[in-house]
Amino acid sequence: MSQHRRRVPAQKVKRRRAVVVTAFAATVALGLGVGVWASTGGDGTAGPSGGRAAVSADSPSATPSPSRSYALSEAPATVPAVRTHTAARGPGWRPARDHRVVVADPKLAADGKLIAAELGMTYAGQKGDERTGDLRLALGGGSGADPESYTMTVSGGRVNISGPAAPGVFYGTRTLKQAVHGGATAPEGVVRDAPAKPVRGFMLDIARKNFTASWIEDRVRELGDLKYNELGLHFSDDQGFRIQSDTHPEIVSKEHLSKAQVRKIIALADSRHITVVPEIDSPGHLGAVIAAHPDLQLRNTRGVATRGAVDISKPAAAHIVDDLLNEFAGLFPGKQWNLGGDEYQALTVPDPAASFPQLASAAREAYGSGGTVSDLATGWLNDRADTIRAHDRTMRAWNDGFLKGTSVQPAEDLRVAYWTGKEIGARQPVEYLSTGRKLINYNDEYLYYVLGQPNTFVYPTGQRIYEQWTPLVVRGTTPVPAKYDGQILGGTFAVWCDLANSQTQDQVAAGIRMPLAATAQKLWDSGRPALSWTEFKALAGRVA
Repeated sequence: MSQHRRRVPAQKVKRRRAVVVTAFAATVALGLGVGVWASTGGDGTAGPSGGRAAVSADSPSATPSPSRSYALSEAPATVPAVRTHTAARGPGWRPARDHRVVVADPKLAADGKLIAAELGMTYAGQKGDERTGDLRLALGGGSGADPESYTMTVSGGRVNISGPAAPGVFYGTRTLKQAVHGGATAPEGVVRDAPAKPVRGFMLDIARKNFTASWIEDRVRELGDLKYNELGLHFSDDQGFRIQSDTHPEIVSKEHLSKAQVRKIIALADSRHITVVPEIDSPGHLGAVIAAHPDLQLRNTRGVATRGAVDISKPAAAHIVDDLLNEFAGLFPGKQWNLGGDEYQALTVPDPAASFPQLASAAREAYGSGGTVSDLATGWLNDRADTIRAHDRTMRAWNDGFLKGTSVQPAEDLRVAYWTGKEIGARQPVEYLSTGRKLINYNDEYLYYVLGQPNTFVYPTGQRIYEQWTPLVVRGTTPVPAKYDGQILGGTFAVWCDLANSQTQDQVAAGIRMPLAATAQKLWDSGRPALSWTEFKALAGRVA
Protein backbone atom coordinates (compact mmCIF):
# COMPACT_ATOMS: atom_id res chain seq x y z
CA MET A 1 0.00 0.00 0.00
CA SER A 2 1.76 3.16 -1.13
CA GLN A 3 -0.06 5.81 -3.00
CA HIS A 4 0.63 9.53 -2.79
CA ARG A 5 -2.43 11.65 -2.25
CA ARG A 6 -2.48 14.97 -4.06
CA ARG A 7 -4.73 17.60 -2.57
CA VAL A 8 -6.72 19.54 -5.15
CA PRO A 9 -8.20 22.96 -4.36
CA ALA A 10 -11.88 22.69 -3.60
CA GLN A 11 -14.33 24.14 -6.09
CA LYS A 12 -17.54 25.27 -4.51
CA VAL A 13 -20.79 24.25 -6.09
CA LYS A 14 -23.54 26.81 -6.12
CA ARG A 15 -26.68 25.75 -4.38
CA ARG A 16 -29.91 26.10 -6.31
CA ARG A 17 -32.53 26.94 -3.79
CA ALA A 18 -36.26 26.64 -3.90
CA VAL A 19 -38.47 29.27 -2.39
CA VAL A 20 -38.02 29.75 1.32
CA VAL A 21 -40.43 27.87 3.54
CA THR A 22 -42.17 30.24 5.97
CA ALA A 23 -42.43 29.48 9.64
CA PHE A 24 -45.47 27.51 10.61
CA ALA A 25 -44.62 25.85 13.92
CA ALA A 26 -47.50 27.56 15.74
CA THR A 27 -49.98 26.37 13.13
CA VAL A 28 -48.80 22.78 13.45
CA ALA A 29 -48.97 23.01 17.21
CA LEU A 30 -52.67 23.84 16.89
CA GLY A 31 -53.17 20.62 14.95
CA LEU A 32 -54.00 22.27 11.62
CA GLY A 33 -52.98 20.89 8.28
CA VAL A 34 -55.85 18.56 7.44
CA GLY A 35 -57.15 19.26 3.98
CA VAL A 36 -53.92 20.69 2.52
CA TRP A 37 -53.36 20.42 -1.19
CA ALA A 38 -52.91 16.91 -2.45
CA SER A 39 -49.17 16.24 -2.72
CA THR A 40 -49.54 14.69 -6.13
CA GLY A 41 -51.58 17.60 -7.44
CA GLY A 42 -50.62 20.19 -9.99
CA ASP A 43 -48.79 22.69 -7.81
CA GLY A 44 -45.45 20.90 -7.67
CA THR A 45 -42.86 19.50 -10.03
CA ALA A 46 -40.18 16.86 -9.72
CA GLY A 47 -36.85 18.53 -9.15
CA PRO A 48 -33.32 17.83 -10.37
CA SER A 49 -30.81 15.55 -8.67
CA GLY A 50 -30.23 16.86 -5.18
CA GLY A 51 -33.89 17.31 -4.39
CA ARG A 52 -34.24 21.03 -5.08
CA ALA A 53 -37.68 21.63 -6.63
CA ALA A 54 -40.29 24.36 -6.42
CA VAL A 55 -43.13 25.92 -8.38
CA SER A 56 -43.57 29.67 -8.31
CA ALA A 57 -46.58 31.02 -6.41
CA ASP A 58 -47.53 32.69 -9.71
CA SER A 59 -47.69 29.34 -11.55
CA PRO A 60 -50.88 29.02 -13.66
CA SER A 61 -51.61 25.73 -11.90
CA ALA A 62 -51.67 27.40 -8.49
CA THR A 63 -55.41 28.06 -7.98
CA PRO A 64 -56.75 30.09 -5.05
CA SER A 65 -57.02 28.09 -1.86
CA PRO A 66 -56.75 28.71 1.88
CA SER A 67 -53.50 26.70 1.76
CA ARG A 68 -51.93 29.56 -0.21
CA SER A 69 -50.88 30.83 3.22
CA TYR A 70 -48.22 28.13 3.16
CA ALA A 71 -45.13 28.62 1.06
CA LEU A 72 -44.31 25.93 -1.47
CA SER A 73 -42.27 23.23 0.24
CA GLU A 74 -38.61 22.45 -0.30
CA ALA A 75 -37.15 18.95 -0.45
CA PRO A 76 -36.26 17.39 2.91
CA ALA A 77 -32.65 18.15 3.81
CA THR A 78 -30.96 14.74 4.12
CA VAL A 79 -27.66 12.89 3.72
CA PRO A 80 -27.63 11.55 1.09
CA ALA A 81 -29.92 14.03 -0.67
CA VAL A 82 -33.19 12.72 -2.09
CA ARG A 83 -33.19 12.32 -5.86
CA THR A 84 -36.54 14.01 -6.61
CA HIS A 85 -39.16 15.91 -4.66
CA THR A 86 -42.55 17.15 -5.83
CA ALA A 87 -43.28 20.34 -3.92
CA ALA A 88 -46.63 21.13 -2.31
CA ARG A 89 -48.20 23.65 0.03
CA GLY A 90 -49.04 22.72 3.57
CA PRO A 91 -47.78 22.56 7.14
CA GLY A 92 -45.86 19.31 6.68
CA TRP A 93 -45.73 16.68 9.40
CA ARG A 94 -44.06 16.21 12.71
CA PRO A 95 -44.27 13.24 15.08
CA ALA A 96 -46.05 13.13 18.42
CA ARG A 97 -46.37 10.51 21.14
CA ASP A 98 -49.98 9.75 20.25
CA HIS A 99 -49.27 9.46 16.54
CA ARG A 100 -49.19 5.91 15.18
CA VAL A 101 -46.83 3.94 12.99
CA VAL A 102 -48.99 1.54 10.99
CA VAL A 103 -47.71 -1.20 8.68
CA ALA A 104 -49.62 -2.78 5.82
CA ASP A 105 -47.50 -5.93 5.85
CA PRO A 106 -46.01 -7.86 8.78
CA LYS A 107 -42.68 -7.94 6.89
CA LEU A 108 -42.35 -4.27 7.79
CA ALA A 109 -42.90 -4.73 11.52
CA ALA A 110 -39.22 -4.38 12.46
CA ASP A 111 -38.82 -1.23 10.38
CA GLY A 112 -42.02 0.17 11.85
CA LYS A 113 -40.99 -0.48 15.43
CA LEU A 114 -37.58 1.08 14.81
CA ILE A 115 -38.86 4.35 13.40
CA ALA A 116 -41.57 4.53 16.07
CA ALA A 117 -38.93 4.31 18.79
CA GLU A 118 -36.67 6.82 17.04
CA LEU A 119 -39.42 9.42 16.61
CA GLY A 120 -41.19 8.83 19.92
CA MET A 121 -44.38 7.47 18.34
CA THR A 122 -46.70 4.58 19.07
CA TYR A 123 -46.24 1.41 17.04
CA ALA A 124 -49.73 0.15 16.18
CA GLY A 125 -49.00 -2.72 13.80
CA GLN A 126 -51.59 -3.41 11.11
CA LYS A 127 -54.67 -1.16 11.24
CA GLY A 128 -57.45 -0.58 8.73
CA ASP A 129 -58.44 2.91 9.86
CA GLU A 130 -56.61 6.13 9.14
CA ARG A 131 -55.88 8.91 11.59
CA THR A 132 -54.32 12.32 11.41
CA GLY A 133 -50.65 12.00 12.35
CA ASP A 134 -50.25 8.45 11.07
CA LEU A 135 -47.03 7.21 9.52
CA ARG A 136 -48.01 4.31 7.27
CA LEU A 137 -45.51 1.86 5.78
CA ALA A 138 -46.50 -0.34 2.84
CA LEU A 139 -45.06 -2.64 0.21
CA GLY A 140 -45.93 -1.93 -3.38
CA GLY A 141 -44.32 -1.14 -6.69
CA GLY A 142 -44.14 -2.25 -10.26
CA SER A 143 -42.63 -5.55 -11.31
CA GLY A 144 -38.89 -5.21 -11.65
CA ALA A 145 -38.75 -1.99 -9.63
CA ASP A 146 -35.57 -1.30 -7.68
CA PRO A 147 -36.06 -2.98 -4.26
CA GLU A 148 -34.16 -0.08 -2.68
CA SER A 149 -36.46 2.58 -4.13
CA TYR A 150 -39.27 4.23 -2.20
CA THR A 151 -41.92 6.93 -2.33
CA MET A 152 -42.65 9.15 0.66
CA THR A 153 -45.80 11.27 0.60
CA VAL A 154 -46.45 13.96 3.21
CA SER A 155 -50.03 15.19 2.87
CA GLY A 156 -53.21 15.66 4.86
CA GLY A 157 -51.40 15.51 8.18
CA ARG A 158 -50.07 12.02 7.45
CA VAL A 159 -46.99 10.35 5.97
CA ASN A 160 -47.08 7.35 3.65
CA ILE A 161 -43.88 5.48 2.77
CA SER A 162 -44.03 2.66 0.24
CA GLY A 163 -41.56 0.65 -1.76
CA PRO A 164 -41.37 -2.58 -3.73
CA ALA A 165 -39.39 -4.25 -0.94
CA ALA A 166 -38.50 -3.71 2.71
CA PRO A 167 -35.07 -2.09 2.06
CA GLY A 168 -36.68 0.76 0.14
CA VAL A 169 -39.27 1.33 2.84
CA PHE A 170 -36.48 1.39 5.42
CA TYR A 171 -34.60 4.05 3.43
CA GLY A 172 -37.80 6.08 3.36
CA THR A 173 -37.87 5.99 7.14
CA ARG A 174 -34.25 7.23 7.18
CA THR A 175 -35.28 10.18 5.05
CA LEU A 176 -38.16 10.94 7.40
CA LYS A 177 -35.97 10.59 10.49
CA GLN A 178 -33.37 13.00 9.11
CA ALA A 179 -36.01 15.48 7.96
CA VAL A 180 -37.51 15.59 11.45
CA HIS A 181 -34.17 15.69 13.26
CA GLY A 182 -32.80 18.38 10.97
CA GLY A 183 -35.82 20.67 10.75
CA ALA A 184 -38.42 19.35 13.22
CA THR A 185 -40.92 18.93 10.37
CA ALA A 186 -41.06 16.73 7.28
CA PRO A 187 -42.00 19.01 4.37
CA GLU A 188 -45.23 18.62 2.44
CA GLY A 189 -44.93 16.87 -0.92
CA VAL A 190 -43.73 13.65 -2.51
CA VAL A 191 -40.22 12.19 -2.48
CA ARG A 192 -39.37 9.58 -5.09
CA ASP A 193 -35.95 8.19 -4.40
CA ALA A 194 -33.58 5.36 -5.31
CA PRO A 195 -29.81 4.81 -5.19
CA ALA A 196 -27.58 5.23 -8.21
CA LYS A 197 -25.46 2.25 -7.14
CA PRO A 198 -26.49 -1.12 -5.64
CA VAL A 199 -23.26 -1.53 -3.60
CA ARG A 200 -22.66 1.10 -0.93
CA GLY A 201 -20.14 -0.28 1.49
CA PHE A 202 -17.88 0.32 4.47
CA MET A 203 -15.01 -2.10 5.15
CA LEU A 204 -13.32 -2.43 8.53
CA ASP A 205 -9.98 -4.10 9.23
CA ILE A 206 -10.55 -5.77 12.58
CA ALA A 207 -7.62 -8.17 12.10
CA ARG A 208 -4.85 -5.65 12.70
CA LYS A 209 -6.77 -3.68 15.35
CA ASN A 210 -9.24 -5.02 17.85
CA PHE A 211 -12.49 -3.02 17.72
CA THR A 212 -15.08 -3.65 20.39
CA ALA A 213 -18.42 -5.14 19.43
CA SER A 214 -20.25 -2.06 20.73
CA TRP A 215 -18.10 0.23 18.53
CA ILE A 216 -18.91 -1.85 15.47
CA GLU A 217 -22.61 -1.79 16.38
CA ASP A 218 -22.48 2.01 16.56
CA ARG A 219 -21.01 2.06 13.04
CA VAL A 220 -23.83 -0.20 11.83
CA ARG A 221 -26.40 2.31 13.10
CA GLU A 222 -24.49 5.14 11.46
CA LEU A 223 -24.28 3.23 8.17
CA GLY A 224 -27.98 2.45 8.23
CA ASP A 225 -28.94 6.11 8.60
CA LEU A 226 -26.67 6.96 5.64
CA LYS A 227 -28.33 4.25 3.51
CA TYR A 228 -25.25 2.02 3.23
CA ASN A 229 -26.00 -1.63 2.52
CA GLU A 230 -22.69 -3.45 3.15
CA LEU A 231 -20.31 -3.83 6.09
CA GLY A 232 -17.09 -5.65 5.22
CA LEU A 233 -15.12 -7.36 8.00
CA HIS A 234 -11.49 -8.19 7.26
CA PHE A 235 -10.84 -10.39 10.30
CA SER A 236 -7.78 -12.47 9.36
CA ASP A 237 -4.32 -11.08 8.64
CA ASP A 238 -0.71 -11.27 9.76
CA GLN A 239 -1.39 -9.41 12.99
CA GLY A 240 -4.41 -11.31 14.19
CA PHE A 241 -7.40 -13.58 13.67
CA ARG A 242 -10.22 -11.81 15.46
CA ILE A 243 -13.28 -14.08 15.50
CA GLN A 244 -13.75 -17.21 17.57
CA SER A 245 -13.06 -20.40 15.59
CA ASP A 246 -14.25 -23.85 16.54
CA THR A 247 -12.37 -25.70 13.80
CA HIS A 248 -9.02 -24.02 14.50
CA PRO A 249 -9.09 -22.32 17.92
CA GLU A 250 -5.29 -22.32 17.96
CA ILE A 251 -5.13 -19.46 15.43
CA VAL A 252 -7.46 -17.06 17.27
CA SER A 253 -5.97 -13.92 18.84
CA LYS A 254 -6.40 -13.23 22.53
CA GLU A 255 -8.50 -10.16 21.77
CA HIS A 256 -11.32 -11.28 19.49
CA LEU A 257 -15.05 -11.28 18.94
CA SER A 258 -17.05 -14.26 20.08
CA LYS A 259 -19.44 -15.84 17.62
CA ALA A 260 -22.29 -14.64 19.81
CA GLN A 261 -21.05 -11.07 19.43
CA VAL A 262 -20.74 -11.50 15.67
CA ARG A 263 -24.27 -12.90 15.44
CA LYS A 264 -25.52 -9.84 17.33
CA ILE A 265 -23.69 -7.54 14.90
CA ILE A 266 -25.15 -9.46 11.96
CA ALA A 267 -28.65 -9.24 13.42
CA LEU A 268 -28.30 -5.49 13.96
CA ALA A 269 -26.98 -5.08 10.41
CA ASP A 270 -29.88 -7.12 9.06
CA SER A 271 -32.32 -4.84 10.87
CA ARG A 272 -30.76 -1.99 8.87
CA HIS A 273 -30.79 -4.02 5.63
CA ILE A 274 -26.99 -4.20 5.66
CA THR A 275 -25.16 -7.30 4.45
CA VAL A 276 -22.03 -8.24 6.40
CA VAL A 277 -19.29 -9.26 3.94
CA PRO A 278 -16.58 -11.44 5.52
CA GLU A 279 -13.02 -11.75 4.27
CA ILE A 280 -10.46 -14.43 5.05
CA ASP A 281 -7.61 -13.28 2.83
CA SER A 282 -5.35 -15.89 1.22
CA PRO A 283 -2.79 -17.08 0.17
CA GLY A 284 -1.08 -13.97 1.58
CA HIS A 285 -1.96 -12.14 4.80
CA LEU A 286 -2.17 -15.42 6.74
CA GLY A 287 0.40 -14.63 9.42
CA ALA A 288 -1.98 -15.44 12.27
CA VAL A 289 -2.57 -18.91 10.81
CA ILE A 290 1.15 -19.42 10.18
CA ALA A 291 2.00 -18.47 13.78
CA ALA A 292 0.13 -21.58 14.92
CA HIS A 293 1.25 -23.67 11.91
CA PRO A 294 4.81 -22.58 11.03
CA ASP A 295 5.26 -25.61 8.79
CA LEU A 296 2.86 -23.98 6.30
CA GLN A 297 4.95 -20.84 5.81
CA LEU A 298 6.45 -20.25 2.38
CA ARG A 299 10.28 -20.34 2.35
CA ASN A 300 12.69 -19.67 -0.47
CA THR A 301 15.68 -21.78 -1.55
CA ARG A 302 17.78 -20.31 1.29
CA GLY A 303 15.14 -21.17 3.88
CA VAL A 304 14.10 -17.55 4.40
CA ALA A 305 10.45 -17.24 5.37
CA THR A 306 8.10 -15.05 3.32
CA ARG A 307 5.96 -12.84 5.52
CA GLY A 308 2.30 -13.81 5.70
CA ALA A 309 2.44 -16.25 2.79
CA VAL A 310 1.53 -19.91 2.98
CA ASP A 311 3.23 -22.47 0.74
CA ILE A 312 0.46 -23.18 -1.76
CA SER A 313 2.26 -26.29 -2.98
CA LYS A 314 1.32 -27.93 0.34
CA PRO A 315 -2.17 -29.51 0.47
CA ALA A 316 -2.32 -28.82 4.21
CA ALA A 317 -2.39 -25.08 3.52
CA ALA A 318 -5.49 -25.45 1.36
CA HIS A 319 -7.13 -27.74 3.90
CA ILE A 320 -6.87 -25.30 6.79
CA VAL A 321 -8.10 -22.34 4.74
CA ASP A 322 -11.03 -24.38 3.41
CA ASP A 323 -11.85 -25.45 6.97
CA LEU A 324 -12.11 -21.78 7.91
CA LEU A 325 -14.09 -20.80 4.81
CA ASN A 326 -16.62 -23.54 5.43
CA GLU A 327 -16.89 -22.73 9.13
CA PHE A 328 -17.43 -19.00 8.66
CA ALA A 329 -19.81 -19.42 5.75
CA GLY A 330 -22.05 -20.93 8.43
CA LEU A 331 -21.64 -17.89 10.66
CA PHE A 332 -22.19 -15.20 8.01
CA PRO A 333 -25.51 -15.76 6.20
CA GLY A 334 -25.17 -12.89 3.71
CA LYS A 335 -24.78 -13.61 0.01
CA GLN A 336 -21.51 -11.66 -0.43
CA TRP A 337 -17.96 -12.89 0.23
CA ASN A 338 -14.47 -11.42 -0.24
CA LEU A 339 -11.82 -14.03 -1.08
CA GLY A 340 -8.89 -11.61 -0.81
CA GLY A 341 -6.16 -12.92 -3.10
CA ASP A 342 -3.93 -9.84 -2.92
CA GLU A 343 -0.24 -9.28 -2.26
CA TYR A 344 1.04 -12.85 -2.40
CA GLN A 345 4.70 -12.13 -1.74
CA ALA A 346 6.01 -15.06 -3.78
CA LEU A 347 5.10 -13.06 -6.88
CA THR A 348 7.00 -9.90 -5.88
CA VAL A 349 10.50 -11.33 -6.44
CA PRO A 350 12.24 -11.06 -9.84
CA ASP A 351 12.09 -14.80 -10.55
CA PRO A 352 9.45 -16.65 -8.51
CA ALA A 353 10.31 -20.03 -10.06
CA ALA A 354 13.97 -19.74 -9.09
CA SER A 355 13.24 -18.44 -5.58
CA PHE A 356 10.47 -20.97 -4.89
CA PRO A 357 11.17 -24.11 -6.95
CA GLN A 358 8.56 -26.06 -4.99
CA LEU A 359 5.88 -23.70 -6.31
CA ALA A 360 7.19 -23.99 -9.87
CA SER A 361 7.20 -27.79 -9.62
CA ALA A 362 3.62 -27.84 -8.30
CA ALA A 363 2.53 -25.52 -11.12
CA ARG A 364 3.98 -27.81 -13.79
CA GLU A 365 2.39 -30.83 -12.16
CA ALA A 366 -1.01 -29.13 -12.10
CA TYR A 367 -0.95 -27.28 -15.43
CA GLY A 368 1.64 -28.94 -17.61
CA SER A 369 5.16 -28.00 -18.60
CA GLY A 370 4.23 -24.38 -19.18
CA GLY A 371 2.64 -23.91 -15.76
CA THR A 372 3.92 -20.91 -13.79
CA VAL A 373 3.84 -19.77 -10.19
CA SER A 374 1.21 -17.19 -11.25
CA ASP A 375 -0.89 -20.02 -12.67
CA LEU A 376 -0.61 -21.84 -9.36
CA ALA A 377 -1.69 -18.74 -7.41
CA THR A 378 -4.66 -18.23 -9.77
CA GLY A 379 -5.58 -21.88 -9.33
CA TRP A 380 -5.49 -21.39 -5.56
CA LEU A 381 -7.93 -18.48 -5.85
CA ASN A 382 -10.24 -20.54 -8.07
CA ASP A 383 -10.16 -23.46 -5.66
CA ARG A 384 -11.16 -21.20 -2.77
CA ALA A 385 -13.92 -19.82 -4.98
CA ASP A 386 -15.17 -23.38 -5.48
CA THR A 387 -15.32 -23.79 -1.70
CA ILE A 388 -17.39 -20.65 -1.19
CA ARG A 389 -19.51 -21.16 -4.30
CA ALA A 390 -20.85 -24.33 -2.69
CA HIS A 391 -22.39 -22.03 -0.06
CA ASP A 392 -24.20 -20.02 -2.75
CA ARG A 393 -22.23 -16.81 -2.31
CA THR A 394 -21.39 -14.03 -4.75
CA MET A 395 -17.63 -13.50 -4.56
CA ARG A 396 -15.15 -10.72 -5.06
CA ALA A 397 -11.34 -10.58 -4.91
CA TRP A 398 -8.81 -7.76 -4.83
CA ASN A 399 -7.71 -6.63 -8.26
CA ASP A 400 -4.06 -7.61 -7.71
CA GLY A 401 -5.29 -11.17 -7.21
CA PHE A 402 -6.27 -11.18 -10.89
CA LEU A 403 -2.80 -11.94 -12.19
CA LYS A 404 -1.60 -10.87 -15.60
CA GLY A 405 -0.32 -13.21 -18.30
CA THR A 406 -1.54 -16.48 -16.82
CA SER A 407 -2.77 -19.49 -18.74
CA VAL A 408 -5.16 -20.18 -15.87
CA GLN A 409 -7.88 -17.53 -15.75
CA PRO A 410 -9.72 -16.38 -12.61
CA ALA A 411 -13.24 -17.79 -12.29
CA GLU A 412 -15.69 -15.88 -14.47
CA ASP A 413 -18.06 -15.10 -11.59
CA LEU A 414 -15.44 -13.29 -9.50
CA ARG A 415 -16.06 -9.57 -9.13
CA VAL A 416 -13.12 -7.18 -9.03
CA ALA A 417 -12.56 -5.25 -5.79
CA TYR A 418 -10.35 -2.58 -7.33
CA TRP A 419 -8.16 -0.75 -4.84
CA THR A 420 -4.76 -0.10 -6.38
CA GLY A 421 -2.71 0.40 -9.50
CA LYS A 422 0.65 -0.46 -7.97
CA GLU A 423 0.75 -4.24 -8.19
CA ILE A 424 3.22 -6.22 -10.28
CA GLY A 425 1.93 -6.05 -13.85
CA ALA A 426 -0.51 -3.31 -12.83
CA ARG A 427 -3.48 -2.90 -15.14
CA GLN A 428 -5.91 -0.09 -15.70
CA PRO A 429 -9.53 -0.70 -14.58
CA VAL A 430 -10.65 -0.75 -18.21
CA GLU A 431 -8.70 -3.98 -18.74
CA TYR A 432 -11.01 -5.70 -16.28
CA LEU A 433 -14.16 -3.90 -17.38
CA SER A 434 -13.58 -4.57 -21.07
CA THR A 435 -13.78 -8.32 -20.41
CA GLY A 436 -17.26 -7.83 -18.94
CA ARG A 437 -16.31 -8.21 -15.28
CA LYS A 438 -18.28 -6.33 -12.67
CA LEU A 439 -16.26 -4.08 -10.38
CA ILE A 440 -16.56 -2.52 -6.93
CA ASN A 441 -14.64 0.71 -6.43
CA TYR A 442 -12.28 0.80 -3.41
CA ASN A 443 -10.02 3.50 -4.93
CA ASP A 444 -7.13 3.92 -2.47
CA GLU A 445 -6.61 7.49 -3.65
CA TYR A 446 -9.91 8.59 -2.08
CA LEU A 447 -11.49 5.76 -0.10
CA TYR A 448 -8.63 4.33 2.02
CA TYR A 449 -8.31 5.47 5.63
CA VAL A 450 -5.00 3.87 6.66
CA LEU A 451 -4.06 4.27 10.31
CA GLY A 452 -0.71 5.98 10.79
CA GLN A 453 -0.62 7.12 7.13
CA PRO A 454 2.19 4.76 6.06
CA ASN A 455 3.64 4.53 2.54
CA THR A 456 2.56 8.08 1.60
CA PHE A 457 -1.10 7.48 2.50
CA VAL A 458 -2.92 10.55 3.78
CA TYR A 459 -6.21 10.40 5.68
CA PRO A 460 -8.98 11.06 3.16
CA THR A 461 -11.26 14.02 3.67
CA GLY A 462 -14.97 14.22 3.12
CA GLN A 463 -14.51 17.40 1.10
CA ARG A 464 -12.19 15.75 -1.41
CA ILE A 465 -14.55 12.82 -1.89
CA TYR A 466 -17.57 15.12 -2.15
CA GLU A 467 -16.02 17.48 -4.67
CA GLN A 468 -13.85 15.19 -6.79
CA TRP A 469 -14.72 11.50 -6.57
CA THR A 470 -17.43 9.54 -8.37
CA PRO A 471 -17.85 5.77 -8.80
CA LEU A 472 -16.28 6.14 -12.27
CA VAL A 473 -13.01 7.30 -10.65
CA VAL A 474 -11.67 3.81 -10.01
CA ARG A 475 -7.91 4.36 -10.09
CA GLY A 476 -6.12 7.58 -9.22
CA THR A 477 -8.11 10.67 -10.17
CA THR A 478 -9.15 9.85 -13.75
CA PRO A 479 -12.63 8.41 -14.45
CA VAL A 480 -13.15 5.43 -16.71
CA PRO A 481 -15.40 5.93 -19.76
CA ALA A 482 -19.05 6.38 -18.86
CA LYS A 483 -20.01 3.34 -20.96
CA TYR A 484 -18.72 1.15 -18.12
CA ASP A 485 -20.94 2.76 -15.49
CA GLY A 486 -23.32 -0.21 -15.42
CA GLN A 487 -20.47 -2.62 -14.60
CA ILE A 488 -19.30 -0.52 -11.66
CA LEU A 489 -21.62 -1.78 -8.96
CA GLY A 490 -20.71 0.86 -6.43
CA GLY A 491 -17.98 1.60 -3.96
CA THR A 492 -16.63 0.90 -0.49
CA PHE A 493 -14.90 3.20 1.98
CA ALA A 494 -12.25 1.20 3.85
CA VAL A 495 -10.44 1.53 7.17
CA TRP A 496 -7.09 -0.28 7.27
CA CYS A 497 -5.16 -0.57 10.53
CA ASP A 498 -1.56 -0.91 9.34
CA LEU A 499 -0.27 1.06 12.34
CA ALA A 500 -2.99 0.01 14.72
CA ASN A 501 -2.06 2.19 17.69
CA SER A 502 -1.94 5.42 15.70
CA GLN A 503 -5.55 6.19 16.60
CA THR A 504 -8.02 5.02 19.19
CA GLN A 505 -11.28 3.59 17.95
CA ASP A 506 -13.03 6.82 19.00
CA GLN A 507 -10.55 8.82 16.91
CA VAL A 508 -11.28 6.52 13.97
CA ALA A 509 -15.01 7.11 14.38
CA ALA A 510 -14.49 10.87 14.36
CA GLY A 511 -12.06 10.74 11.45
CA ILE A 512 -14.33 8.78 9.14
CA ARG A 513 -17.62 10.53 9.94
CA MET A 514 -17.54 13.08 7.13
CA PRO A 515 -15.81 10.81 4.59
CA LEU A 516 -18.60 8.28 5.17
CA ALA A 517 -21.25 10.96 4.68
CA ALA A 518 -19.60 12.21 1.49
CA THR A 519 -19.19 8.70 0.09
CA ALA A 520 -22.83 7.95 0.86
CA GLN A 521 -23.87 11.02 -1.12
CA LYS A 522 -21.79 10.11 -4.18
CA LEU A 523 -22.97 6.48 -4.22
CA TRP A 524 -26.63 7.46 -3.86
CA ASP A 525 -26.36 10.13 -6.55
CA SER A 526 -23.06 10.38 -8.45
CA GLY A 527 -23.99 13.68 -10.13
CA ARG A 528 -22.80 17.08 -8.99
CA PRO A 529 -24.29 17.76 -5.55
CA ALA A 530 -26.66 20.71 -5.17
CA LEU A 531 -25.06 21.84 -1.91
CA SER A 532 -21.62 23.33 -1.51
CA TRP A 533 -19.23 21.43 0.76
CA THR A 534 -19.76 23.99 3.53
CA GLU A 535 -23.52 23.56 3.30
CA PHE A 536 -23.26 19.77 3.14
CA LYS A 537 -20.97 19.63 6.18
CA ALA A 538 -23.35 21.80 8.18
CA LEU A 539 -26.29 19.64 7.13
CA ALA A 540 -24.48 16.45 8.13
CA GLY A 541 -23.84 17.99 11.53
CA ARG A 542 -27.59 18.47 12.00
CA VAL A 543 -28.98 15.20 10.67
CA ALA A 544 -26.24 12.53 10.61
